[in-house]
Amino acid sequence: MDRPFTFISSAMSADGKLSTKERKQVRISGSLDFDRVDELRATSDAVMVGIGTVLADDPSLTVKSEERRKTRKAAGLEENPVRIVVDSKARTPIDADIFKKGEGRRIIAVSTSAPVERVAALKEKAVIIKAGTERVDLHELAGKLKEMGIDRLMIEGGATLNWGMISNGLVDEIYCFVGNLIIGGATSPTLVDGIGFAENEVMKLELRSFEKMEDGVLLKWRVDSR
Repeated sequence: MDRPFTFISSAMSADGKLSTKERKQVRISGSLDFDRVDELRATSDAVMVGIGTVLADDPSLTVKSEERRKTRKAAGLEENPVRIVVDSKARTPIDADIFKKGEGRRIIAVSTSAPVERVAALKEKAVIIKAGTERVDLHELAGKLKEMGIDRLMIEGGATLNWGMISNGLVDEIYCFVGNLIIGGATSPTLVDGIGFAENEVMKLELRSFEKMEDGVLLKWRVDSR
């Protein structure tokens, strides 16, 4: 495979929403699911989000468990996986939490049309990967990440990046916690947004496992290869 093994980890409401119509994060899952996600993060080479998630939620994407950080260090790894932002126009704030919290490498993936001054500012904080002209070319980015030694890639959002990765055939598995709440809203982000598939293009999934967790259910899907 000329790209990393890639999986999406997400939590959504019973009606498929990731956050509210104001794109404000809602606590969908509980402590057990947070711990499960932390384990996934700790056992990945890199964690990737889109610029929309950074601007809305300002996540640090760090491994929260001290024990898991120690385990990574003992294995000769940095405490945190490589943190990657897909940011076509280099809009990531230089004071974002991914820069302020935790050790480890950071990568900002930009397009060649990103403003030069913004790219220069981010270059002081992170490795810059250029891929694509107007938007980041996700195929090209995936190939470059593989060349950098990233073999296991975790996607943590949001809906636009999920669509880009899935529609380009770059996702192998999806972990999704479905919580016990309704958010609603025609403009609220769903698990996958974007332009959507036509009827004859819809993506098929294979259900690998499901389990009740707290007041929700955890689903694990394998993505049908294309």
